[in-house]
Amino acid sequence: MYEIILVPLDSSQRAESILPHVQSLASHYEAEIVFLQVFELAHLVDLPRVDDDDYQALPHIGKDEMQQHVEKAQSYLAGMVERMAKLDIPARSRIAYGPIASTIINTAIDEQADLIAMASHGSSGIQGVYYGSVAAGVLQRVDRPLLIVRAQD
Repeated sequence: MYEIILVPLDSSQRAESILPHVQSLASHYEAEIVFLQVFELAHLVDLPRVDDDDYQALPHIGKDEMQQHVEKAQSYLAGMVERMAKLDIPARSRIAYGPIASTIINTAIDEQADLIAMASHGSSGIQGVYYGSVAAGVLQRVDRPLLIVRAQD
């Protein structure tokens, strides 16, 4: 039923709460896992001299700092792949850039994933609005099965 399972992660323990479910499904269906981390920072990288006040009001990150984030994500995802290898579950990783929900969906299409499996942060208040928006954004536009597990604190 499932050959490729896409698992978006953000390096948090909450996001990793999906892993027991994914491991079980991947073992049962002999599926491959594709771990994904999305960076939505392309518009926040410092440009050499922009005088626009609206642009200056945005949070900025330098290219070197962005590269450090990417390297950290690569290492984190490599650890996830290694963790699955110890369980005899084939896995690989990807890093993508863009709006998080649409990038998850586009990656699922590109990878021909049969299932997207992710944790919803299950928070309330402002935090719930932000974190819940990714799962809700994927749910509203996805064209394939989606497994959402509510992460507990």
